[in-house]
Amino acid sequence: MRHFGHLGVDVRRRLFLVEPTPFDRHAPAATLATALGATLYLPATRRTLVADVRKQAARAVVSMVLCLEDAIADGEVAAAEANLVDGLRTLAGLGGSAGDLVGGESGGSAGGGLPLLFVRVRAPEQIGELVGRLGPASRLLSGFVLPKFTEENGGSYLEALADAELACGQRLFGMPVLEAPELAQLEHRRAELLGLATLLAKYRDRVLAVRLGVTDLCAAYGLRRSPELTAYDLALVAGVIGDVVNVFGRADGTGFTVTGPVWEYFPLGRTGPELTGLLREIELDRVNGLLGKTCVHPSQVPAVHASLVVGHEEYCDARDVLGGARQRGGGVVGSAYANKMNELKPHRAWAERVMGRAEVFGVARAGVGFAELFAACRDAEVRGGC
Repeated sequence: MRHFGHLGVDVRRRLFLVEPTPFDRHAPAATLATALGATLYLPATRRTLVADVRKQAARAVVSMVLCLEDAIADGEVAAAEANLVDGLRTLAGLGGSAGDLVGGESGGSAGGGLPLLFVRVRAPEQIGELVGRLGPASRLLSGFVLPKFTEENGGSYLEALADAELACGQRLFGMPVLEAPELAQLEHRRAELLGLATLLAKYRDRVLAVRLGVTDLCAAYGLRRSPELTAYDLALVAGVIGDVVNVFGRADGTGFTVTGPVWEYFPLGRTGPELTGLLREIELDRVNGLLGKTCVHPSQVPAVHASLVVGHEEYCDARDVLGGARQRGGGVVGSAYANKMNELKPHRAWAERVMGRAEVFGVARAGVGFAELFAACRDAEVRGGC
């Protein structure tokens, strides 16, 4: 798969100095975690689930979550499970290969390619039950999203994941969602985060990314942001995000990819408060150490992906930092844009993260920014009838 693979070759050459690199579901975990991008959630009750997944693949969605939890009513769980199992079996029968072909030169649907597919369960026991019911169709899954993840229930989720991986004979990742009220409550937060850090370190190879469940955190205090505001404008939520990054976002080898919170507002046009708010939140996500975004509407996806392309100035600075660090070991170099200093040692971890993002999302040409990238994605959708 490849980000922006649905754009024409001539369009990509015009927009990108360095084009996104193709990858598949068997890529290293660090590559997949960076490449998740806009992770689109879809209720597992959708009667058009098969068509919806294929359609989003054609729109270059790289990661999707089929949700059995908060996106559906409590009384719909059994029907949603049956619908999900039937849908994945149908996709497998159509020759779909999740995470292998999406985003190809002629669009994601060519060759039956699918996004990286995850299932958001309600309880640990659902993981093994679903893998058993899916049988060979479980090969379409890249893993499971683990909601309301705490130190108390997290071990059960991760052990169930390990058992399911053994049963189906393929790699399955978990993405814990940190959203329990204890994380928002000052008297419990520190102990809960440190306990979670110990637990996730034990299962490091199974954890693809740590996701933030800001909607549930807000619910514990009756809060909700408007489309003009970001999660960072809610002081309580901003404090939780900062502490989560402090514990799980470290660049010393102990950290994980931490993804940005859901953006609730849609549809997104080329202008409007919903788009402005989302772009501001994505920028704050990035400077605070978060990468990727939970999305609930397809119109959010091109905005998120266009925002994740590495800008030309950012790329030049990262390249110079890493090159200087290799040659000199330390010191300061001037920016190619002559507007800042680049310190070779302090900025090295930042530069490495920029280059990781550049590998999967590409580098824009000088003078190409969000507006051009976003417009190209929207135009591709119109031409493709998506």
